[in-house]
Amino acid sequence: MRVVVDYDRCESNAICVGLAPQVFEVRDDDNLYILEEHPPEELRAKVEQAVRSCPKQAISLEED
Repeated sequence: MRVVVDYDRCESNAICVGLAPQVFEVRDDDNLYILEEHPPEELRAKVEQAVRSCPKQAISLEED
């Protein structure tokens, strides 16, 4: 799987960071960063929850 963020929609509210901190990070510049663009399968449930929980629907998953 590959994590994709639509940065035009993203507000960096960090809900995804709380759900999958191994994959997402909001830094001091208040921007969201993907730490693991291709996270391991064991993180799938957390990443899928982050996708569903994003209030701006800015995160999606693509299958490799």
